[in-house]
Amino acid sequence: MFAPAPLGDPHLAVLAEAAFGVAPGRAAADLPSASDALGRWYRAVVLGGQGRYAAARAELRRVCNHSNDPVLLSLAGSTEGSFLRQLGWHERAAAFDGRAAALILTVGAGAEPDSAEEFGGYRPSRADAICDALTGLAADALGTGRLALADRLLRRSASAAQQYRAGWRPAIRLRWVSAETALAAGDFEVAAAHAAAALELAERSPSVRHRVKSRLLVAAADVALDARGRSGVSAEDVAEQCREHGLLPLRWACAMLRAGSGARDAAAEAAECAAAIARSGGVLRPMAGW
Repeated sequence: MFAPAPLGDPHLAVLAEAAFGVAPGRAAADLPSASDALGRWYRAVVLGGQGRYAAARAELRRVCNHSNDPVLLSLAGSTEGSFLRQLGWHERAAAFDGRAAALILTVGAGAEPDSAEEFGGYRPSRADAICDALTGLAADALGTGRLALADRLLRRSASAAQQYRAGWRPAIRLRWVSAETALAAGDFEVAAAHAAAALELAERSPSVRHRVKSRLLVAAADVALDARGRSGVSAEDVAEQCREHGLLPLRWACAMLRAGSGARDAAAEAAECAAAIARSGGVLRPMAGW
């Protein structure tokens, strides 16, 4: 398992655990305030995963307004892009991912994110930021129907991950978008293989949220193959995990998948999730994909 070491700053430890650990559903009121840009980025990741988009974007603005750290600035741009993509606005997302890529690819190899405290746990690296931007651009291309471009960007991201030794999180994200691209191309067996690989990596990671999304992709690949239950991952089980951990955007996506498969009450749940997302500052594009 990819286990993080203990964090020096207890506030960072709580924020990191919520962002990339076992507590993604920690209530916003229970999240400590952040004393530096790294903590603010963690808070944005947590809040975005819960569908609290307005609050998450406010944290990203604080990162951009109070930091000159190129890694964190790039990550802030990629994170904003991911929020827009979750809501279906892929063209808008591409502008943020493009700026994130341009920023981080011009920075020297020694750059790492700043923290006000000594830091010993999961810490996003320049390599992670490079892969986030490139994988994000691939997902943006996919969402606008440019599958060949998405494939080229995925290959570039995979090469960068190997060259710069990126961590577990970019590896999982790369598999996610590879699975989604294969699904869009109708290569369902390839999609299932990528989704299974993402889940294998996620099961060894500390992140509940990454495990849940990976299971959702496995379930989606099974539906595409018309092989429900082949993998042992049920969309109904994934929906319950989304509810348990407060992962509203993933719950909405899962409800959409289940509604498309004819699951009872899934369309009503999707509408309920969309309304909750809207109340928290997220505007879903009509017919938005996930």
